[in-house]
Amino acid sequence: MTGLNWRGVAFVMALPLAACSGTDSARYLIDAPAVADAQTRVSVQTVELRDVSLPTHASGTSIFLREADGGLRPLGNAEWADDPERAVTGTLAQLLDARSSATVSAEPWPLRDGPTARLDVRVDKMLAEASGVFDITGQAAVSAVDGRPRERVERFAISVPITEMSAAGVTEAQGRALVELSDALIGLLR
Repeated sequence: MTGLNWRGVAFVMALPLAACSGTDSARYLIDAPAVADAQTRVSVQTVELRDVSLPTHASGTSIFLREADGGLRPLGNAEWADDPERAVTGTLAQLLDARSSATVSAEPWPLRDGPTARLDVRVDKMLAEASGVFDITGQAAVSAVDGRPRERVERFAISVPITEMSAAGVTEAQGRALVELSDALIGLLR
């Protein structure tokens, strides 16, 4: 190949890669903020939290924003640092354990003696809205192993404000929403 400028070829080949990079290429943890250690008394001693079921839009690594037209679009190149289903399950188990009188662990139950109750959480929507709120909706079911608590299925709808429309702001709002969800779940265990 005569007359070929290799630096020019390298530059042209690098352009698509540069175009793919957004302003925020960081990875974010799904985590809850530090909360007061106020424990709510519940009617069970031990709870197994089943793996939380997330919808497709919330189970991938991209952080999505629902815009005014209803379309879901990634928030720059920001991504979750962990598998969202595993991270949400772990965060909720930690919150339930810290904020209730029960010992809570994510499945599989790690002890020889089984749990006294099982909690199943299925999320329908977990999404940042362009209107400035973070929503989590779905249903939770508590099943008793030894007759307590009363078995039931209840719907939940959590909505918290997003203080800054950025990946960091969405992550912070999601953490506060998970704290509120844990409080609603504790209510099912009373």
